[in-house]
Amino acid sequence: MLEGLYSAAAGMAAQQEQLDAVSNDLANISTSGYQSERVAFSDLLYNAVDEAGTESSIGAGASAQTIGRSHAQGSIQETGNPLDLAIEGEGYFQVKGSGGRPVLTRDGSFGVDAAGTIVDAEGNPLEPPIKLPPGVSPGDVKIGVDGSVSAGKKTLGQIKLVNVPSPDHLLAGGGGTLTPTTASGTITPLGASAVKIRQGALEGSNVDMSKEMALMVSTQRDYQMSSSAIQTESQMMSIANQLRPA
Repeated sequence: MLEGLYSAAAGMAAQQEQLDAVSNDLANISTSGYQSERVAFSDLLYNAVDEAGTESSIGAGASAQTIGRSHAQGSIQETGNPLDLAIEGEGYFQVKGSGGRPVLTRDGSFGVDAAGTIVDAEGNPLEPPIKLPPGVSPGDVKIGVDGSVSAGKKTLGQIKLVNVPSPDHLLAGGGGTLTPTTASGTITPLGASAVKIRQGALEGSNVDMSKEMALMVSTQRDYQMSSSAIQTESQMMSIANQLRPA
């Protein structure tokens, strides 16, 4: 009888993992460049049992884990801001985070700091860094689809999009940022022909509101079913404990 309790509890934990992912997606529906989470379910250990001479197996429930993020293209929204950049296709912007650690993002909401260096919303500089010369304002900057940055006839640098061999193993951070891990592989610049950057626009979140709401409802129902199973098991155990031999 305890096996039923364990299986139902495992089901509740798995559905809670799914609910947490949905909640995070909905909370970031307005975050530029945000990629929705993907959760997968798997069976836990099955045990062989012999019931009345018949062999069968009893499962221990299910588990859930985040297996990566959706790489679907988010909608491109024109902003008119010369330092707003949208990626069309694959790849990430690379910035230098705290302690010099590499951070990847598809959020192209860039600006300039007091020194004229192009930075993201958190003040992290692009990698490689690009600095506007004195007297050059963001409105003077032209960024080509290949990432080339210029002001007038002067070339200021090159924005290089990057990728990793296994993007599903990037470690998610706040604001849609991603940190490379050993499992994700080494950061590699994309070839020039693969770079497609649109200036004056931002890529919106790729979260599908209707899909996420439907998933939330179905997950809540599954959670309630597992909860009801625990209540039923508890009642059966209570009845069994009250039985007394005649």
